[in-house]
Amino acid sequence: MCGMPQQPPVRSTPARVSRPDASMSLLTNVMDHSLDEGYAEAAARRRAAGAGGVPKPLRAKLGLAAGLVLAALVVTVGAAQARVAAPVVAKEREELIDRIDQETDAADKLEGTVDKLREDVGARQREALRASGGGDHSDLTGMLAGSVAVHGPGVKLVVDDAEEASTGGDGDPRETTGFSDTGRVRDRDMQRVVNGLWASGAEAVSVNGQRLTALSAIRAAGDAILVDNKPLVPPYTVLAVGDGKNLSTRFQDSADGLYLHALQENFGIRTAISVEKDVQVPAAPSVIVRTAQPSTEKGKGTS
Repeated sequence: MCGMPQQPPVRSTPARVSRPDASMSLLTNVMDHSLDEGYAEAAARRRAAGAGGVPKPLRAKLGLAAGLVLAALVVTVGAAQARVAAPVVAKEREELIDRIDQETDAADKLEGTVDKLREDVGARQREALRASGGGDHSDLTGMLAGSVAVHGPGVKLVVDDAEEASTGGDGDPRETTGFSDTGRVRDRDMQRVVNGLWASGAEAVSVNGQRLTALSAIRAAGDAILVDNKPLVPPYTVLAVGDGKNLSTRFQDSADGLYLHALQENFGIRTAISVEKDVQVPAAPSVIVRTAQPSTEKGKGTS
């Protein structure tokens, strides 16, 4: 049979259904993959190493707690050591105090021995002076040598620093000779005072109870004034045995008295002089006995 040509069968394919958010694929990808792959790998490495297992706030708290525990441990150990060492320190302190007391007692005993020996030496020196002076001159020799105490009419001179010591300016003669404080009494001032009293007729002189002899020295050690190596402190009380009224007048009219008056007027050094009916001057603590022998050599004449 002839018939009409057959048409190839029509194959229908199911219709492809599109997603409603197909046009929002980029936003969907961003939402599904919020972190970059590099960040993800780094986070994975931290988790593998254990570094990212503990949050930072927790790590900070743990570190603070560890620090507090360590500080408490240090304080506890220190307190325990101090408690253990306290008896040792107390014992050492008591031993040190006992040693100081013993050394102080020993020094006091030695000082007493020195005083006794000094008195013995002074007595022997006075006896030697009496033997060498002979007759009525022995007392005079002992007085001039300073080996015996002297009392009688005289003067009392008190020299003290200025109330407010000041520094001398440029061109000041005291500043140029080593005086850094013009309100302080210096050794040179006391030297002139003592020499002025001797020159005015004083027979015996003492400064703050220290007897002066022909061999005495007045020196300075820093800011202190030394009389025969004994430090003195102001005010300086100078006692001089002699004809009180005449001695006072002669000294104040002398060059050394005028020098002391200039110190008072220009630098505020305080001075006071008075005539006394009875002045007590002690003996010198140690006197060197020296004797003079006539020379046996004959002088050579000239032709």
